[in-house]
Amino acid sequence: MRAREICNAWVVYRMTLEKGKVGGNVVCEQREWDAIEAAKPGFHTLLHTGIKTEKEAEKLATGTAGDNYRMSGRRK
Repeated sequence: MRAREICNAWVVYRMTLEKGKVGGNVVCEQREWDAIEAAKPGFHTLLHTGIKTEKEAEKLATGTAGDNYRMSGRRK
């Protein structure tokens, strides 16, 4: 049986593409971000760090962290 690694923190970063174009927001584990940043320091933009769950990180990455889905279809 393989030992499982436990992720203690998640991050959200904005990917930079070729020629400085801005890509989408990406979610990864803190240790993955550390490797990405070590390979190309300052190339991508760190948006959020220290997030406890992947679900919370995905919400922050997609911009739906504060949405109230029950109210989203109603007009004022």
